[in-house]
Amino acid sequence: MIGRVKKSGRPGPGISPFAVGLIAMVGVLLFAYFAYTKVNPLAKPYELHAIFESANNLGKRSPVRIAGVDVGKVTAVEPLDDGSGMAKVTMKIDDEGLPIHEDAELKVRSRLFLEGNYFVELRPGTPASPKAESGYTVPPNQTAFPVQFGQLLTALQTETREDLQTIFQELAKAYEGKGARGFNQAVKHWEEAYRTTSQVNDATLGTEEGDLGRVLKGQARVFGALSKDEEALANLVTDLNDTISGFARQEDNLRKAIPELRDVIVVGQPALASLNRALPEIRGFARDALPGARSSKATLDAQIPFIKQARRLVTRAEAGGLARDLRATIPDLHDLNSTSVRTFEQSRSLGRCQNRVLIPFSHTPIPDPAFPNHTGETFPEESPRAFVGLSGESRLSDANSPYFRTLAGAGPTTLVTANEAGERLFAAAPLPILGTRPPRGDRAPVFRPNQPCEIQEPPDLNAPAGPGDQEVEPAAANTPKRQERKALAKKQLAEIQRHLDAVFRGEVSLDPLMYSKEGLRIQARRQGLERTEDGGWRRKKDAKGGEAR
Repeated sequence: MIGRVKKSGRPGPGISPFAVGLIAMVGVLLFAYFAYTKVNPLAKPYELHAIFESANNLGKRSPVRIAGVDVGKVTAVEPLDDGSGMAKVTMKIDDEGLPIHEDAELKVRSRLFLEGNYFVELRPGTPASPKAESGYTVPPNQTAFPVQFGQLLTALQTETREDLQTIFQELAKAYEGKGARGFNQAVKHWEEAYRTTSQVNDATLGTEEGDLGRVLKGQARVFGALSKDEEALANLVTDLNDTISGFARQEDNLRKAIPELRDVIVVGQPALASLNRALPEIRGFARDALPGARSSKATLDAQIPFIKQARRLVTRAEAGGLARDLRATIPDLHDLNSTSVRTFEQSRSLGRCQNRVLIPFSHTPIPDPAFPNHTGETFPEESPRAFVGLSGESRLSDANSPYFRTLAGAGPTTLVTANEAGERLFAAAPLPILGTRPPRGDRAPVFRPNQPCEIQEPPDLNAPAGPGDQEVEPAAANTPKRQERKALAKKQLAEIQRHLDAVFRGEVSLDPLMYSKEGLRIQARRQGLERTEDGGWRRKKDAKGGEAR
C-alpha cells in the first residue's frame, strides 16, 4: 500500500513520488540485468572439480568448452595442501554441457592468439560410465595440461639429447649401403600392408557398440596405474633399455635372422589363412559362451572371499610353515605306518584273547569244596587277598641295620617239600595237611607258544583234590650238607663281627650285608681297598709305599 486516498481524491501521507520512481528504476535495471546475463539467483548451478598436475595461466572466468562451445567457466584455482604441487580447479557447468560421466577427461588448452590465456577442454565421457553428480572430483589420471616451452627445454637434458643423437646415428647407419635400397624395395609392399593394417584397425572397433570404449577404458586404467607408480615405470624403461642393448649386441645374429623371417612369413601365410577360416567358428563359440561368461560373474564374486582366505591359508606363516615342518616328519610317519601293522596284529590278537579267554575266565565262579563260604567267587575277587601280606615288604632296612621279615610257625606236624633246585625244605604246621587242590602232576603243562591265545580254552579252576606233601621227621644226625651250611653261617657271622670291630676302631671296611660279591669288588676298587690275609680291608699301597689316594 503506497498511500491512503481521501474521499476528496487526494493522496494521504505516505511514500513520496521520488521514492516510488527510484524503486521502479531499480526494478527495471534488475530485470534488464537478469534478462541479458541469464543469471538466475535462485538456481543451483552444476559444479565440477578436477585435479591437475599444473594449472599455469589458468585463472578465474577461464572458459570451459565442449567441442569448441562454451559450456561453463572456471570459478576457482587452488593449490593442494599435500605438497604435491597439484592444483584443484573448480568449474561451473551450464545445462548445455550436461550430463557429465565419471570417465570424463579434461585438458588445459591454449586459446587463439587474439583470445590469449587458456581454456579447459571437457570430454563428458561415455554413456556406459555412471553419471557424475554435482561436486564430483575428476582424478589427476583423467586430466592433462599443455607442455610449456620451458618444460620442453627441461626434458631435453644431456642424456636425452645423447639418446636422440644415438637414434639418428643408428638410422643413418641402417640406411647406409643396402639399407636404403632395401627400404625402397619395401615401399611396393606398403599398399598391401596398409590394407591389412586397416582391416586390423577396423577389427579393433569391435562387433558391438561400446567395444572400443571398453578397450580404451581398460587401457586408461592400465596407464593410470603406471602413471601412479613412477618408480615401476622408470624400472620398466630401464629394463627395455637393457633389452634393446642386448639386441644391439647381437647385431650380426639379427642381420642373419631377418632373411629367415621372410621364409617364416611365407610358410606362415597358409597357417594364418587356416586360422582366418576358423575365426567364424571361434567367433560363434565366443558369442554362444558370452552369456555363460556373464552369468559366472556372480559366482566369481562369491568365490573371491574364499580365494582370499585360501591364499592366506597357504602362506608361509600358515599351511606353508606346516608343510615345511611336516616334510621332515612324513618319512617317519611312513615308517611308523609300515611297522604299525605288526603292532596292530598283536593288539588284535590280544583283544581277541581278552574277549574269548580272559574275560570269560574272570567271570567264571571258582568252586572250593574245602571252603564252602568261598565257593562262587570269581578270580578278581579271590586274587587281591594274596597282596595283603605284601603291603610292608618293600623296605629292606631302617636307621639301624637291614632286617628280614619271616613268618614262623610251629606245631606237631613236620612238612617236607622240594624247591626248584631239588633241595628238600622242612616246615612245621599245627595240623596235618589234608591234601592239595589241584594235585601235583607228573609233568609240567605243555607250553604252546605257536598256538594263539584266542583259540585256546579258558582255564578251568574246578580241579580235583590230591594228597598233600610227605610228612617226615628230620634225621637227628648231621648230614654233610647241614654241616656245610653251618660252616658258611659261621663264616658270614665272622665277617659281620670283623666289620663291626673295624668300624669301632675307625678303620676302613665294607659292610658285607649291603653288597653282593660283585658289589663288594666294585666298591673296593672305587675306594682303593684290598683284602687282608685275615679277610679284612685296607688301603692299597702306591709305588713309594704310601697309601694310594
